[in-house]
Amino acid sequence: MKNFFWVLAVVSLVLTGCDHNFFSPDYLPPAPPTGVRTLTGDNFIEIFWKANLEYDVAGYNVFASSTYEGRYQLIGSSREPYFRDLGAINGNTYYYAVTAFDYDGNESAFSKEMAYDIPRPEGYNVILTDYRSVPASAGYDFSDYAVVPYNHQNTDIYYEYYAGNYYMNVRTDSDIQDVGRTESLLEIGEAPSEGWSPTHDVLLVPGHTYVVWTWDDHYAKFRVVSMSPGRLVFDWAYQLQPSNPLLKRGSAQRSPASKSPGIHEEARPLSMN
Repeated sequence: MKNFFWVLAVVSLVLTGCDHNFFSPDYLPPAPPTGVRTLTGDNFIEIFWKANLEYDVAGYNVFASSTYEGRYQLIGSSREPYFRDLGAINGNTYYYAVTAFDYDGNESAFSKEMAYDIPRPEGYNVILTDYRSVPASAGYDFSDYAVVPYNHQNTDIYYEYYAGNYYMNVRTDSDIQDVGRTESLLEIGEAPSEGWSPTHDVLLVPGHTYVVWTWDDHYAKFRVVSMSPGRLVFDWAYQLQPSNPLLKRGSAQRSPASKSPGIHEEARPLSMN
């Protein structure tokens, strides 16, 4: 009987200690997320970051601002280190920050990297015809996302098959260059600053991506999917902001924000004023 009461006393002490540790309040926030980066699409932006290592991280809050130093508003939360901003509008610049929060409601400061991006329109499997054979559907206008006649006033590029070779032509007040073979359209993130074709045309190769600097100071890119003497199939993306060479994504770094945002700040829609 004496041994029984001794064992019971030990078990009670152990359980009391466990209860104390389990219910002890936690006021320590997680570390700020790191490695924030973006990928842009057509009216959406994907945000990625490294997962926090703390065992009690419950999720992440994602914030956006229309300016570098502006007010960052909560646009959503995620349990995984990934978020897709479906409220992003083509042609607008968005800056992002991420915080981590734990099960006790503690929230970290902003992520150290402030990533920004500009969603842009894109298209896939567009078909052009040879301008010598079918001129009415040989050109493309990136600004209107439309197939147009090769000699239309807003034509940015037009297709040509000549003497066994395949060409893409631009106006004399535009530029074009071959940036090489790519596995997808998304591999080219920024327009080059030099290396433009002096003849304002390029030889086309399936699987190659080409960058265009249009007559009205916009950048675009297209990737050849397939081609034949009478038909060209390509994918494309277009930067709506004039003079901006970013074609896929961008990132910037700054010191952490001076204050940590609250979990219950206003969510989408985000005013872009």
